[in-house]
Formats: sequence, structure tokens, C-alpha cells
Amino acid sequence: MIVRIVKLTFKEENIATFEAIFKETKHKIRSSSGCSFLELYQDKNNPSIFFTYSYWEDESFLNAYRESDFFKTVWQKTKILFAERPQAWSVQKRAILE
Repeated sequence: MIVRIVKLTFKEENIATFEAIFKETKHKIRSSSGCSFLELYQDKNNPSIFFTYSYWEDESFLNAYRESDFFKTVWQKTKILFAERPQAWSVQKRAILE
């Protein structure tokens, strides 16, 4: 399993638009093949910064989602709202050994 973390920074006037897009699309993202988890977080000190956390069975499922027409349509609507270029990481959960 991989965890995908994406940092999104929006122009302040576009926050409500992004939240509406996320609300409209989150169920379809969550039901994408290989996706088992999706949540949205907002920075406590800077309301223009959001993070998405999603869990994918493996990178092939994430890549298939990113190549889908659905993703491309949502991304076109979202990317025009940014104040900064998004940042993304694919990470693996690690247990802390004691």
C-alpha cells in the first residue's frame, strides 16, 4: 500500500470553489479502483493550504486514476484555483519499532 499526500495552496478567493469541487467528487475518488481511503485536511494557521491523504493498493492503481478522464476533468477545474504549485509525495506507512 502507498499513501499519497498532496499539498494544495489556493488563492484565498478560491477556497470555497475548491471545497465545492472536493465535496462533489470525493465519493467518486474514494470508489476508484485501488483507493481505500481519502481525507482532506486544512492547515490550522493558513486556511489557504490543504492536504489530501489517500491510500492506494499500489502505484499502478494511483497511476490509472491519474490517467483517467475523471481525474483530468477535475484537475482542469482545480489547477486554475492555485496560488502555488502543488506538491505531492507517495510514501509507505512504517511502523515504529521499539
